[in-house]
Amino acid sequence: MSFTRAPLRPGRPFPLGATAALDGTNFAVYSAHATRVELCLFDGPKLQRETRITLPECTDHVWHGFVPGIKAGQVYGYRVHGPYEPEHGHRFNPQKVLLDPYAKAIGRPLVRWGPSLFGYRPGAAREDLSIDRKNSAHLAPLGMVMDTRFDWGGDEPPRVPWRETVIYEAHVKGFTKNLSALPEHLRGTYAGLASDQAIRFLKDLGITTVELLPVHHHLDDAFLLENGRTNYWGYNTLSFFAFEPEYAASRDPHEAMREFKGMVKRLHQAGLEVILDVVYNHTAEGSQRGPTLSLRGLDNASYYRLSPTSARYCEDFTGCGNTVNTMNPAGLRLVMDSLRYWVTEMHVDGFRFDLASALAREAHGWDKYGSFFDAVGQDPVLSQVKLIAEPWDIGMGGYQVGNYPTGWSEWNGRYRDQIRRFWKGVDVANDAAFRFSGSADLYNHSGRNPQASINFITAHDGFCLRDLVSYNDKHNDRNGEENRDGANDNESWNCGHEGDPAPPEVDALRKQQAKNFIATLFLSQGAPMLVAGDERWHTQQGNNNTYCQDNELTWLSWDWQSDAVEMRDFTRSVIALRREEAVLSRKYFLTGKSHGPDLPKDVIWWNPEGREMEGRDWEAGFTRCFGMLLPGSALQLKSEDGTPQKSNTVLVLINGHYEDLAMVLPATDGPGDWTFRLTTCDRVPKENLMSGAEINLPARSLTVFTSAPE
Repeated sequence: MSFTRAPLRPGRPFPLGATAALDGTNFAVYSAHATRVELCLFDGPKLQRETRITLPECTDHVWHGFVPGIKAGQVYGYRVHGPYEPEHGHRFNPQKVLLDPYAKAIGRPLVRWGPSLFGYRPGAAREDLSIDRKNSAHLAPLGMVMDTRFDWGGDEPPRVPWRETVIYEAHVKGFTKNLSALPEHLRGTYAGLASDQAIRFLKDLGITTVELLPVHHHLDDAFLLENGRTNYWGYNTLSFFAFEPEYAASRDPHEAMREFKGMVKRLHQAGLEVILDVVYNHTAEGSQRGPTLSLRGLDNASYYRLSPTSARYCEDFTGCGNTVNTMNPAGLRLVMDSLRYWVTEMHVDGFRFDLASALAREAHGWDKYGSFFDAVGQDPVLSQVKLIAEPWDIGMGGYQVGNYPTGWSEWNGRYRDQIRRFWKGVDVANDAAFRFSGSADLYNHSGRNPQASINFITAHDGFCLRDLVSYNDKHNDRNGEENRDGANDNESWNCGHEGDPAPPEVDALRKQQAKNFIATLFLSQGAPMLVAGDERWHTQQGNNNTYCQDNELTWLSWDWQSDAVEMRDFTRSVIALRREEAVLSRKYFLTGKSHGPDLPKDVIWWNPEGREMEGRDWEAGFTRCFGMLLPGSALQLKSEDGTPQKSNTVLVLINGHYEDLAMVLPATDGPGDWTFRLTTCDRVPKENLMSGAEINLPARSLTVFTSAPE
């Protein structure tokens, strides 16, 4: 190889990773406890030829060297020497080739699972205390030196204000895999997501922000592959920098990187933001019995949280065997460098953090003032993008809904659960009203606004919307885990019949319930998140844990049958109403008070008898019917240029009871009548009504009127 002819140079300790220059490449990798680090360069038709070069320098625990002649496209890995002392947290094994945690692309994915990928001998009497001497080079995943240049052409992030944000949670592959209008090689790819057809659909629906399930490179678990399945969702990350190559139309890593960037650029041109669902809480290396593929072999004691009573074992706050150690500067830097890379180099607009509470755990437990939050909050890049937490993990004290710092929004699990219970007929008006009005009880105390609440009815994890109203129980048999996986408590209701097909009257009720959920989602204060497929009546046949189902169960249909068209059109109409009426997405919390002379209260809760709700009404255990009146004249909101924003008055009438109920309408705050806007039940006449008129609200229905204020 030509690079062996030129003398090796010391190079630089930063930036970490492989950085290509005109005359070669700088390699830098962190390991505080290694005794020697070898760079392994692979070439040949099947990457079978390996050249090892000992990195000549170590600066502040960063091993580095500049190799002349190495260009973009070179495939590489590392072998790291040091003590194999699991009882002290060290698992160095130079027989194992390791993926650079800062690799920008995968030069070769894991070839197949095999015993040589493990640092110990699986099945040995001493288990992971034993050491395996087999070379893993023929199977191990490898990185590639990349030329990251791309013509962004003046790309600018859309910077959609939080109060205007409508999030669409989607899987890159599943979203367009069945989109027959695309050439077959583009279906289910980054390019497919950026196609005219996909963008047109998203814009027409009213979406502003696409939240993608993990696109970091992940591994398919061995037990899944053995049973003909894969880790479809991708929450089994191996690399925090490399994109998942399986979602690219091109097999060439450089073309695939340009495809990803091109996707972001095209979505930005359409005014759409891109948020990544990121998994920094753990890696695919799993527990102490997992493989040695990257961080474990580089510096297990630095990158992973280890048990304070026995460093042999990982602390597991994730349910996946390990937890990334953000208390250690190396672990925290890895996460922060990755986040900045995806914003500055890949131009994404924000992140949703899987099991975010695991990242914020200090030695004494979860801490909103801990190093992770401090690092993100002060960062001039990351503090300016959208930050969304899944505000829990599986450890004690991990459920932290409402407790994250300013600058963060959260998946509001209490919103999901209480709105489900309300339309199921379990919770009463008091609980639902808190969620409709932005969950001030959870977020107002910390100085945040309603958009701190990411409102959602469903997510990728759990029942999809159609199944939420069609199944009382999960049906996960296809996952091969004897229906033991997935949540058992779903707050679902099958409307009187389990699964499909169902009698016509049950089908009608299910659609009405689904519309209730969609209407509630977009009429609530806060930031709504819609799951891809819910707007087209997609079913997963009762499977509430489709993480391993890369097939028609999860791929969305683009064959618009009548039921799908009905649900899509209803969803589009509610999103349009939210966009038109500013009172539905206020910047500040509703208080139930007037904020100026001659101004009405910012929200009035309405009793069916034709009067404002009183304390005794909320306390009544049977109250499931109420109105939410949002006066347009109470809106005190200005655009960025200082122009006052206007809105009609919006009246939302909600009957969560199982029987029809009558409601006397309030007076309008203007000269006109109440204008009918939408309903979830076909039995509601689509007609305008006068102030004080009585309307029959069908059981389990929601209806909206508006009026123009004076």
